[in-house]
Amino acid sequence: MKRLLLHLLLITLALLTLAPFLWMLAASLMPPGEASAIPPRLWPSHPTFEHYRDLFTRLEIGRYALNSALIALLATSIATLLNAMAGYAFAKLHFAGREKLFRGLLAAMVIPAQVAMLPLFLMLKQMGLINTYAGVLVPMLASIFGIFLVRQYAQNIPDAMLDAARLDGAGEFRLFWSVVLPQLRPILATLALFTFMGSWNDFMWPLIILSDAKLYTLPVALANLAGEHVQDTELMMAASTLTVLPVLAVFLLLQRHYIAGLTQGSLKG
Repeated sequence: MKRLLLHLLLITLALLTLAPFLWMLAASLMPPGEASAIPPRLWPSHPTFEHYRDLFTRLEIGRYALNSALIALLATSIATLLNAMAGYAFAKLHFAGREKLFRGLLAAMVIPAQVAMLPLFLMLKQMGLINTYAGVLVPMLASIFGIFLVRQYAQNIPDAMLDAARLDGAGEFRLFWSVVLPQLRPILATLALFTFMGSWNDFMWPLIILSDAKLYTLPVALANLAGEHVQDTELMMAASTLTVLPVLAVFLLLQRHYIAGLTQGSLKG
């Protein structure tokens, strides 16, 4: 009976969590004006895809989706590699000031990201990276959390394995690429998922760094669309659905690796 009640509670909470997303999808298929009807409708009377057609033909949402995909994929691939290298270095390589530097990084985690936006913007302005994809990517390429996550996992790689590879003549880069990376695969899948979701959903930094509308990402374009079409509820729900579905699909595809990485990391850390 306790298990039955627990499952009923979990199912109820899951349905409450999913309800806004399901209504968003249903509203995106409603004819114009139906989403604002009173009493509100839960399902379209005549499902239509005209709002999606408008987004791709009249409002060029495809351009913004490609911008977001490009930035998210580049940020995920580069950040995963850089965080893996830095985390491994802090875990297994011995150099002067390693512990002090790592403690300094951990202390910086308490600083809100918004505090660093102004000095970062001024630095990128001096480098000529304003209104470029590179300027959007710079803050995403390495994160203290990512380094910490990889370091905690990499600490449990046996030193004997690394020493054996060195005795066999492997250089540090070959050692990292052939021995360390396969051992880090579960936590790197988790880190890649975090990075992809964060870069895809990021709104504040692209809004600050980009001024050319052709370079806008989906969240920024969606905010501008809301200002121009605030009364077009069905159109806004279609745009929101296009923004949410890709990252939701990636999460569902990688959730097994995500859970395994976090679970193994907690057990090993």
